[in-house]
Amino acid sequence: MATINPYINFNGNAEEAFNFYRSVFGGNFTKITRFKDLASPEFPVAEKEANKIMRIALPIGGNLLMANDVPEFLGRVNENENRSKIAITAESQAEADRLFNGLSAGGTVEMPMAESPWGTSFAMFRDKFGIEWTVEFEKK
Repeated sequence: MATINPYINFNGNAEEAFNFYRSVFGGNFTKITRFKDLASPEFPVAEKEANKIMRIALPIGGNLLMANDVPEFLGRVNENENRSKIAITAESQAEADRLFNGLSAGGTVEMPMAESPWGTSFAMFRDKFGIEWTVEFEKK
């Protein structure tokens, strides 16, 4: 079966965002690749782009949350557009509450953690970096 791994574009703050996500989920980055790591005569990298993130990944459960910084020459990512949401399915109500409280800190809550019309515990919000999330727990 295929695995779905969310991949997010940032405007130069991917490392800050991923340190925040790691503080909520725990774990360690599998690898951080910076633009300077790929610099060569065929792929010149401007000094102001050198330390930006080319690829970062944080294992969460059996999946990876991945991201990069978009180089300035490609233009800015619109952080206020309606992006796809990252959906988290928690294994317990305590985990759902912890993830919701941690990830929504400093962000905008669209729907606080509550019972959904379809019978799960559900929350929807945008984190302080503009990324949209849902957290859900289904009581068995």
